[in-house]
Amino acid sequence: MKFAKTILTGVAAVAMMATSALAAEIAIIGGMNSDQFWNKIKKGVDDARLVVEANGGKVEYLRMQSYDNFAADAADIIRVAISQNPQGIAVPDWVYESQDPAIQEAVAKGIKVILFNAGTIDKAKELGALNYVGSDEYIAGRAGGAQLVKLGAKKGVCVNTLPGTANIEARCKGMIDAMTEAGATAEQLPLPSTSFGDPAAIAEAVKAYLSQNADVDGALTIGAGEADAAAVGIEQAGKTGTVKLGSFDFNEATLDRIKGGQQAFAIDQQPYLQALLAVTLLASNIDFGTDLPTAPVLTGPGIIDAANVDATIAGVKIGAR
Repeated sequence: MKFAKTILTGVAAVAMMATSALAAEIAIIGGMNSDQFWNKIKKGVDDARLVVEANGGKVEYLRMQSYDNFAADAADIIRVAISQNPQGIAVPDWVYESQDPAIQEAVAKGIKVILFNAGTIDKAKELGALNYVGSDEYIAGRAGGAQLVKLGAKKGVCVNTLPGTANIEARCKGMIDAMTEAGATAEQLPLPSTSFGDPAAIAEAVKAYLSQNADVDGALTIGAGEADAAAVGIEQAGKTGTVKLGSFDFNEATLDRIKGGQQAFAIDQQPYLQALLAVTLLASNIDFGTDLPTAPVLTGPGIIDAANVDATIAGVKIGAR
């Protein structure tokens, strides 16, 4: 304990000496408060904030107020961040057509940008961003499609409640490509973006789709909340156990279903790490000029299934997952 205290005291002293010289001011952009996935991101933001503030800087977390006018609002929130004159912005590039011009405005003003959660390293290079931190959505989608094929699925559906967003479209494309290449078939079920966060609408849509497509035996949802709703729709269609359900991301209900056999798997992109790394890498670059030769910095995909669900649950209990 004495040794640990000595280390902590030394770290604090270094931080105090640095405070007067370093003042990274960072804006990070995220999803709605009601979106469980983005609350995991917030944990990473909050932990990274401790490091930034110890060096005299600050972190402002700007969150989307709704998803009803998603593309336009996603661009507007970047411009709100720019108006605060930060030294750096960490932002998901969800919708290229609307957000790219706003991101380019930030770069043109000398603001350092890291793309995280949504985007690609090629897009980061195109826009002049430092790096991309997150999962490669297409690769992650392929992992989901491959997992469904491994489980015996012959026809799959990707349930998309945010059609037109680059990261979600890449997820569905990856799934469809992987299943098609393996000799199975798959397609996308695009729902209005207003269905995002509306469990009843998603459940009803999944139920109707499965009733009209009796040969579908695999489903992948774009998020944990959608999986909760899809599980209800699958049950209402009388397809529990017949339709193998997978999801991007997870929540407590997801893990319970996997443990109980009602859901086959989840694809984990480790959102906590996405925010933690994006903010600390950006702050370190601003303060010290550091950079990583690794690009992109990938945080996934990882498959959570019956084989490792208990270990995942243990990680959740201590805040690590």
